[in-house]
Amino acid sequence: MRVHLRLSKVTNTSWTDYGMRFLFGGVITVLTGLFAREYGPVFGGLFLAFPAIFPASSTLIEKHQREAELAEGSPNTHRGRRLAALDARGAAWGSIGLMCFGVFVWKLLPEWNAAGTLLAAFGIWLVASISLWRLGDLRRAIRGRKNHRAAG
Repeated sequence: MRVHLRLSKVTNTSWTDYGMRFLFGGVITVLTGLFAREYGPVFGGLFLAFPAIFPASSTLIEKHQREAELAEGSPNTHRGRRLAALDARGAAWGSIGLMCFGVFVWKLLPEWNAAGTLLAAFGIWLVASISLWRLGDLRRAIRGRKNHRAAG
């Protein structure tokens, strides 16, 4: 699946959906702050790698796809779950990339200047996240070829 940006989809999102994302993001941010206050900033910082709006995004993706398929008269509503799973995979890869970002900043910020550290950490996040996504695509392609050969 190709990842792309459709700005027209922003206008299709309801205020309720935005509110749900804001609520989930706020709750996760508050919980992260409470963990940091109770157990220290290093422990609390671990939770910053969790995408704050992921729970809302995942459920909304599934809901919107299911509604679209039902509106088209399709009884098959499995695509929404597959799209939500794809979103979850992307969030996982991005979170691992964000952990790489955090470790890089944590280790090098005391020795480097802030702007250089953040710019390099951004590059590391980007490379790690995209590399993990591409590795997953490669793994699925190899598995698909094996399944195709086994079936034939």
